[in-house]
Amino acid sequence: MQEQDIRDLIEQVREGSLPRRGFIGRMVAAGLTVPMAGMLLMHHGLAQAQATLPYKPTKRGGGGTLKLIYWQAPVHLNPHYAGGTKDQDASYIFYQPLAGWDSDGNLVPMLAAEIPTRANGGVGADGRSVTWKLKRGVKWHDGRDFTADDVLFTAAYAGDPAAAMVTVATYKDLKVVKVDSHTIRIDFAKPTPFWAEPFTGTAGSILPKHVFEPFMGAKSRENPANLKPVGTGPYKLVDFKPGDALRAEANKDYHVPNQPFFDALELKGGGDATSAARAVLQTGEFDLGWNLAVEDEILKRLEAAGKGKMQFYAGSDIEFIGLNPTDPWNEVDGERASAKSKHPAFSDKAVRDAMSMLVDRKAIGDFIYGRGAVTTSNFLNNPPRYRSSNTSFEYNVDKANQVLEAAGWKKGADGIRAKGNVKLKFVYQTSVSGPRQKCQAIVKDACSKAGIDLELKTVVAAVFFGGDAANPDTYQKFWCDMEMFTTTMTQPDPQFFMEQFTSEQLAQKANKWASRNWWRWHSAEYDAAFKAAQVELDPAKRAALFIKMNDLVVADKYVIPLFARPRPFGILNKLQPVLSAWDNTTWALGYWYRDA
Repeated sequence: MQEQDIRDLIEQVREGSLPRRGFIGRMVAAGLTVPMAGMLLMHHGLAQAQATLPYKPTKRGGGGTLKLIYWQAPVHLNPHYAGGTKDQDASYIFYQPLAGWDSDGNLVPMLAAEIPTRANGGVGADGRSVTWKLKRGVKWHDGRDFTADDVLFTAAYAGDPAAAMVTVATYKDLKVVKVDSHTIRIDFAKPTPFWAEPFTGTAGSILPKHVFEPFMGAKSRENPANLKPVGTGPYKLVDFKPGDALRAEANKDYHVPNQPFFDALELKGGGDATSAARAVLQTGEFDLGWNLAVEDEILKRLEAAGKGKMQFYAGSDIEFIGLNPTDPWNEVDGERASAKSKHPAFSDKAVRDAMSMLVDRKAIGDFIYGRGAVTTSNFLNNPPRYRSSNTSFEYNVDKANQVLEAAGWKKGADGIRAKGNVKLKFVYQTSVSGPRQKCQAIVKDACSKAGIDLELKTVVAAVFFGGDAANPDTYQKFWCDMEMFTTTMTQPDPQFFMEQFTSEQLAQKANKWASRNWWRWHSAEYDAAFKAAQVELDPAKRAALFIKMNDLVVADKYVIPLFARPRPFGILNKLQPVLSAWDNTTWALGYWYRDA
């Protein structure tokens, strides 16, 4: 379908001559997914007025205790400091954004009274403003009223560079105007196609002004509320032991009728993914197991017990290996892995090319992850409109040897290649995880055949993903040569996801390594494409810019995509959760229930 055809159909929707459902049907027939068709309408201010979620219970409570098991334990409960998914999920139990993303890529109101559209006057025709009407009658867990002042405060709090939060880029230049006590307007300096990034989804949790205002800027990490949340969500905190477990009780003043179904919630953290899978699928001890990155053969054996089942939600989460562009072993201006430094070996493109050819992606996907992996050469994989067809991958040990030899990396008496005083000896780290350790072993074996020596390092997940600025082993610091993990895309638009490669997001000592460009790769061409995409209103041109960004990252080989990861959940048979690959696990926790 041509661009003009799409524009004509959009105008028909705007005029009312073509129903929204009819437009989506035509887009699906043309090869788009339902979420992507919905995003096209949203970009033109024609989003569905209000998506609904399934929910059967007719009263609040009575459901007993909901038990969740996370093999990576949360360590804090401030959503704007949550660089890791486990901390985002735990924070989301208590805090809410204005809206969240359902499995079809629709916005669902949470603290908003409705989703802004052109039809209801919420989205400016010039793309420079969006007006949100807030839900009335919402109370914080301490009984105070939720108002527009809390939304304005959240933007100021998260956007303060002195606080060094992971969401700072979303809010630091945002102009938010209070229209009345329950209406806010965001004024954008330029036309903004993805107006839904602020205050929605993972980056959008609203904080109570009266609790957080005394701890602004550099004092923000001292706030007791970072461990004792005061939110608007369906559950209130009872007890939290960082790195271990949390307990919560139903919020009896929750603003959604008949929710939550469960009287209490328990989240147990720690251990390993296989034990977590067993606790749901085989013993039925827990209702849901998060991120069960376990060999598929083991999962199928556990499912045979009949207690629960695996469900996979396909989005754009990606498992990858990052090669450090900086020098992690020597300091520049008192900082290891400084953005001012260069890696002694990986700065040679030939070494990076060889490393990419020494990763057997297909074997890793087929024999380890099975249903939990879609082998890919792209970093950005979904929605399909943004998926590049320009990239490819190759596993070829012989060719890798040839590339290294031609570049002057010669094997020594010990079999390890070197050039001058630089040897191809690297520390390769990841979190403790059975499949990841097997993946490390596969890569190490191939590298040894090419004269590259890998020292395998594993870090307990609570530390690796913990975000502790004092700990040398976090993935944000990247104080090693190579590291591997999954990064998640938490909305059906790639803007926030691809922002992690921009120069503005470089994680470094000055920002306590809290920014999102942890590998410190950057490119002026990439930055220019990203800035252009932020203001490009034509959907086709905008998609082309994100494809260009993906191609720049992949071609430079500092990032080696392994496979797209459908989110793997183990779910007890009678549990009816509302999950989405475009938002966090706990995004719609109030809608969860258990069948009789």
